[in-house]
Amino acid sequence: MDVPPIDAELALAEVRARRAQVIDANLVPGWFWPSVAVLMLLFVAAVETAVPWVVATGSILYAAGLATTIVAMVRRSRAQVRTTLIGAHGAAAIAVFTLVLVAVGVGLGFTLEALGVPAPATIACVPVAAGLAFGGPALMAYLRRVMLSRPLAGTR
Repeated sequence: MDVPPIDAELALAEVRARRAQVIDANLVPGWFWPSVAVLMLLFVAAVETAVPWVVATGSILYAAGLATTIVAMVRRSRAQVRTTLIGAHGAAAIAVFTLVLVAVGVGLGFTLEALGVPAPATIACVPVAAGLAFGGPALMAYLRRVMLSRPLAGTR
């Protein structure tokens, strides 16, 4: 059975378009990152007050806000991206992103505490929140490029 070259090209274009749709439908949306960043910053500030009712209220609001954000994100997803689509480069990017944010937050927090700066955890959380808000969408854009660059007939 011979398939005309134009039909093969059109079929491959359709497969690529469908793959892009699946990838786009499953990336963490841009609104997620600043939402989590704000929730995290408010939670850390509440805990750092050491005022029991503020800590309790902040904890409840954080948990409710994070749960709502995650449920909204999960409901938005329509399919499951296979982990093989992300590959080693994607997994490494996620790990590096996470480790850099943790290192910045912990390192800055301990440094500010050692210097006697008031509210060191809250202040240290600001660049971490900014990293989430701005770096999260950049990470998703990178992961999208990685996934789209993978071969269509990957290993099984």
